[in-house]
Amino acid sequence: QVHLVESGGGLVQAGGSLRLSCAASGRIFSSNDMGWYRQAPGKQRELVAAIPSDGSTNYADSVKGRFTISRDNAKNTMYLQMNSLKPEDTAVYYCNLVNRGAGLRYTYWGQGTQVTVSS
Repeated sequence: QVHLVESGGGLVQAGGSLRLSCAASGRIFSSNDMGWYRQAPGKQRELVAAIPSDGSTNYADSVKGRFTISRDNAKNTMYLQMNSLKPEDTAVYYCNLVNRGAGLRYTYWGQGTQVTVSS
């Protein structure tokens, strides 16, 4: 089992910055993918950014150039630096981890942290 805890959300004005953290604990495989998703009211959950254990990164077009995902494997922690925030970035942000092994995938979610960007 894996436990994910997000922190760092809050209220910020448009143009401001926030840094989200996701601390993972439990049985974390050496091969895993981590990512940030978000869900705005009335919308489906969408991928914001992903970072597999090899350190490569992938971003949604809407956040490219503004958000930076990173991870510290020694601390089992993932981060999302969010700059130049826009009102449309308002959502609950969820941490995701997928353990990969023996052809199987085990998916875990955090409880979410609210990010609100005022105009």
